[in-house]
Amino acid sequence: MNMNDEERRSELVRYWWSKAEESLASARREFGAESYSTAMNRLYYSVFYDVCAALFERGQSFRKHSGVRSAFHREFVRTGLTEVRDGKLYDQLFEDRQEGDYVAFVSFEPDYAEYQIGRCAEFLDNLRPLISLLSE
Repeated sequence: MNMNDEERRSELVRYWWSKAEESLASARREFGAESYSTAMNRLYYSVFYDVCAALFERGQSFRKHSGVRSAFHREFVRTGLTEVRDGKLYDQLFEDRQEGDYVAFVSFEPDYAEYQIGRCAEFLDNLRPLISLLSE
């Protein structure tokens, strides 16, 4: 990989990480506006972008959400780099987003959304040290 490729990879990892942070901030704003389904959507995207950054740093990218999810479990959860509960959170947020976005009349309780916001923040805190390009 020449320097330009390395610089580009670093730039993309930082980009996906910033999208993860922006999505978490957006989830908090939506929660404050009592828009819980939208908050849940933004939480899912926060962990999705975070995982994309971590995988991209390792030279992996995927076209589908299912590929990202599968690779996260394979590369991070099963290897012990992250806790099983982080894998379960990713899966739960994926399911919540699917329901919130595509199933009529689904709503989320404020306490649940607030709890998941806290867990999502922990998820980002847990994964950040595993993305070495963020510490440069």
